[in-house]
Amino acid sequence: MSAEQVSGLCEQLVKAVTVIMDPASTQRYRLEALKFCEEFKEKCPICVPCGLKLAEKTQTAIVRHFGLQILEHVVKFRWNSMPRLEKVYLKNNVMGLISNGTQSILEEESHIKDVLSRIVVEMIKREWPQHWPDMLKELDTLSKQGETQTELVMFILLRLAEDVVTFQTLPTQRRRDIQQTLTQNMEKIFTFLLTTLQQNVNKYRHMKTDLAQEPKAQANCRVGIAALNTLAGYIDWVALSHITADNCKLLEMLCLLLNEPELQIGASECLLIAVSRKGKLEDRKPLMVLFGDVAMHYILSAAQTADGEGLVEKHYVFLKRLCQVLCALGSQLCALLGSDSDVETPANFGKYLEAFLAFTTHPSQFLRSSTQITWGALFRHEVLSRDPLLLAMIPKYLRASMTNLVKVGFPSKTDSPSCEYSRFDFDSDEDFNAFFNSFRAQQGEVMRMACRLDPRTGFQMAGEWLKYQLTAPVDAGPMNSRTGEGLCSIFSPSFVQWDAMTFFSESVISQMFRTMDKDEIPVNDGIDLLQLVLNFETKDPLILSCVLTNVSALFPFVTYRPEYLPQVLSKLFASVTFEVIEESKAPRTRAVKNVRRHACSSIIKMCRDYPQLVLPNFEMLYNHVKQLLSNELLLTQMEKCALMEALVLISNQFKDYQRQKAFLEELMAPVAGLWLSPEMQRVLSDPEAFISYVGADNKIADPVLEDPSGLNRSRISFCVYTILGVVKRARWPAATEEAKAGGFLLGYMPSGTPIYRNPCTEQVLKLFDNLLALIRTHNNLYMPEMVARLGETFAKALDMLEVEKNAILGLPQPLLELYDSPVYKTVLERMQGFFCTLYDNCFHILGNAGPSMQQDFYTVEGLATQLLSSAFINLNNIPDYRLRPMLRVFVKPLVLSCPSEYYETLVCPMLGPLFTYLHVRLSQKWQVINQRNMLCEDDAADDNPESQEMLEEQLVRLLTREVMDLITVCCVSKKGVEHNTTAAVDGDDDEAMATEVTPPASAELTELGKCLMNQEDVCTALLITAYASLSWKDTLSCQRTTTQLCWPLLKQVLPGNLLPDAVSWFFTSVLKGLQIHGQHDGCMAALVHLAFQIYEALRPRYTELKTVMEQIPDIPRDSLEQFDSKLLNPALQKVADKRRKDHFKRLIAGCIGKPLAEQFRKEVHIRNLPSLFKKVKPSLETDVLQNEDGEGLTALFEP
Repeated sequence: MSAEQVSGLCEQLVKAVTVIMDPASTQRYRLEALKFCEEFKEKCPICVPCGLKLAEKTQTAIVRHFGLQILEHVVKFRWNSMPRLEKVYLKNNVMGLISNGTQSILEEESHIKDVLSRIVVEMIKREWPQHWPDMLKELDTLSKQGETQTELVMFILLRLAEDVVTFQTLPTQRRRDIQQTLTQNMEKIFTFLLTTLQQNVNKYRHMKTDLAQEPKAQANCRVGIAALNTLAGYIDWVALSHITADNCKLLEMLCLLLNEPELQIGASECLLIAVSRKGKLEDRKPLMVLFGDVAMHYILSAAQTADGEGLVEKHYVFLKRLCQVLCALGSQLCALLGSDSDVETPANFGKYLEAFLAFTTHPSQFLRSSTQITWGALFRHEVLSRDPLLLAMIPKYLRASMTNLVKVGFPSKTDSPSCEYSRFDFDSDEDFNAFFNSFRAQQGEVMRMACRLDPRTGFQMAGEWLKYQLTAPVDAGPMNSRTGEGLCSIFSPSFVQWDAMTFFSESVISQMFRTMDKDEIPVNDGIDLLQLVLNFETKDPLILSCVLTNVSALFPFVTYRPEYLPQVLSKLFASVTFEVIEESKAPRTRAVKNVRRHACSSIIKMCRDYPQLVLPNFEMLYNHVKQLLSNELLLTQMEKCALMEALVLISNQFKDYQRQKAFLEELMAPVAGLWLSPEMQRVLSDPEAFISYVGADNKIADPVLEDPSGLNRSRISFCVYTILGVVKRARWPAATEEAKAGGFLLGYMPSGTPIYRNPCTEQVLKLFDNLLALIRTHNNLYMPEMVARLGETFAKALDMLEVEKNAILGLPQPLLELYDSPVYKTVLERMQGFFCTLYDNCFHILGNAGPSMQQDFYTVEGLATQLLSSAFINLNNIPDYRLRPMLRVFVKPLVLSCPSEYYETLVCPMLGPLFTYLHVRLSQKWQVINQRNMLCEDDAADDNPESQEMLEEQLVRLLTREVMDLITVCCVSKKGVEHNTTAAVDGDDDEAMATEVTPPASAELTELGKCLMNQEDVCTALLITAYASLSWKDTLSCQRTTTQLCWPLLKQVLPGNLLPDAVSWFFTSVLKGLQIHGQHDGCMAALVHLAFQIYEALRPRYTELKTVMEQIPDIPRDSLEQFDSKLLNPALQKVADKRRKDHFKRLIAGCIGKPLAEQFRKEVHIRNLPSLFKKVKPSLETDVLQNEDGEGLTALFEP
């Protein structure tokens, strides 16, 4: 090929590259140029000379980069077909480019260095060591030419390690050859890296102060950085002996470099990787040298210097690395130090703890949080937790926590030194808030561990802080709440302190009661604190909420002094009716609602956890509640019901059936009166009357203030809440003897299980018909003619709440709005909330009815028919967001708690039609989603159809998961079935699955599953749903269904005669699933396993399966025949399961979906070279028999 042709082509290529990179080029022009370049790379026979010409130093950097890209393309895609001499020519020229074809180290562009090193690595991957044994020598020779070449050699070694070990981007045999040869030469490589690092660092240190020598010093510094980066690529995986060789020379050098500003980040990265190494404990012992005087001195002085420089990003990044190094050191110490180990607690352990504490008290919230896991490990450690140095640290750690629990440091604010650091670490206040909440929870864990070792100190500190807060004046800060003057917002200085103190005292006190003996508890101090808290008065809702938490935290002290109980009750009851502005007409803010709700839940919690303690004060409690209930407007329905729940919990302690039944009758009398009145009966059973009664057919002029039907709605809510509370809380005594004595025990089942009766049964069943009527009516509201009757204001009354939408789309809630604004802003939102809560609560009642009333509920006359005609009516019009909770809170608990005696009469008649319906519904929904990509909907009514579509699609996904979960719960017993069955397997085998999934053998059908599978229509619906769902676009559902459900269901029908078409359909469904989900390792492994199971089990009976296999793209026919013949000839089947499955996986590879990024990628083929390590089998016979006179035999036995 003549030089003119090369020059001519190169000129054209230079023009094309210039057009591509010129921002002023038109789109068309640029595409043409791009096409020309790509076609040249693919087709031109003179790529190598052109590439070399374009890569010459005289060209611009862009052109040189393109020239080198051409050479890289040649090596990657044409190497296998190139003649040997051309390969040698290319290799020599590339090495020549490294030698003298680049600018000097400081001038050369980094992308040129990168692509040049890539070309060499691509050649190494194809030829080393078999055809290029001197490669390492050549690199060594190059590095002797100077800094420019040495840096490139570093890049090559790093890239090689990344491709071969980290990313493993080449075939197994080549990977093995290269990795083993690297390992054999590792001593040389490591010596080379260390020598390079040391020489360049020494030169750099020597010259950096001399201004005349600055460029030279910079060049040495660059090589030093490159050497550190390359070391980081090797330290991770080489034998630990290389890292600790020569008295840990490498670690010593890295520690020295921590005080070299230009090299410290690279050095800390290497140190971190070294200290984080796992492996045999014996091999890790030398790492303890880092606890020595010298290493500790360097690490600590580097940290002090970096911190002393103020907040500079580079130094801050370095500090983070150092903090990680100290954490990793702590983990190594915990691993190596044990009762049976000869490693001793290091002499510098105290120094280490002080340094670690310095990071825990650093202004950066991120650094503080980074230390928590290690503190936890130290406090938990069997040896260190008894060390006096660590025990002396506990008060200091707790002091630090007192500061760290205060929520300051929002990136948008300037009220704390932490804010400046947060601006580096967090994008927004929401981001910081999410981080801080998990950081605080983590601190709580660690504080409890610390208090396990020293409960008294924690309690003393909590007491001091609590007393201080109770006397400190309230500082609401500049960001006042909108509700009233002087009230706190969630950012107010006083509130953040109260909030932190409350979390601290809660964590510490609960741990003290768990750790200390009963007689050691400081009861007097606790009661003193409780009195101070009970006497504290505040009108600030946020602070009052904290006060209530403190009351709850200190409540266990009351078990020692029951006489304080009335005072506690009075405090809590006063807060139940808390208002900021007395009898205000304005809607209550979220903060006020929270206080009232908090007080109610504190009362419930007290009655649940300490019922024996509260029982003597039952009458007082009951009178309090009666008084509050007498005024209909004083409490919300939820608050009323919470108080009634508390009473029911205490009534469980009567342990007397008749007395409790009488009490419940009295308690529920107002509800029964209201619920069973003719007016209510009419409203509940007629959708039109219902819409009118709750006011959803009105048009309202002032949607914020005016709400004429609010009271009607609250009456319905009150009844439903109360029924739910009673059903949920009323129970018989846990001990059989007590239940028998109290009259709760009716007899025993044939299996010997006791049969109990619930004192609430009679009351609840009396109200049951109307409840079902309400559910039926509610379901019918979704009929188009009923939706049309909704008033103008309420057209969207049955829609989802914004909060629900945001939760499904994963959108964060705004921070400040949460507490200040009124809870529901408009009457429409109140109406939406009413419908949503009402619907959920009705189904909660049905879900709780089984466990609560047991046989009394399951034997209700015609229960299955009643449920089918109420809960399951008009499902077609019910939206996905309402169907989901119904399945989760009603159907699932009902099925799980139902005894097998009622499967035939109740569960099967109900689930049969339901599963058949759900299958049809989901299939249609997924069909719409799949078609949506092809069609464009013009008549999208919503302002934002994209987000609407996303929401709908996500809802279909969630509903699918709910349905598949329900089927799994009903049909498959969970013995040994892991929810997360994908465990990664490290195998060197080429075909090793990324995740090996073998469903446990014990994934058997439950009794209910068998009962359902005996009914033909239900059986068909279940099988079709399970197998059709494999190709719906929801990875999570696919993986769960594949591993837990598909095989047990199919196995059940295998003994029968399946139609050949059905068998083909099942198998095809799994292959379709592979096409869609094959790109996800976990799904792919599970689906391959399932396809393999089906093929092995059914291929002998159905030749149709082979026909399906033959349709797979690119299936090797001869390989299929071989697999089939082994499968059909049992005599041949000696191959291990794993090998058979791997063979099968290779057969179906053509239908396994690939990620989008890989679908159009050009395949790179790297050929295997002659094997390096042939295992030669000694031919014993010939050796022994070669000597006729038997000398060979005697030679074997000679000493």
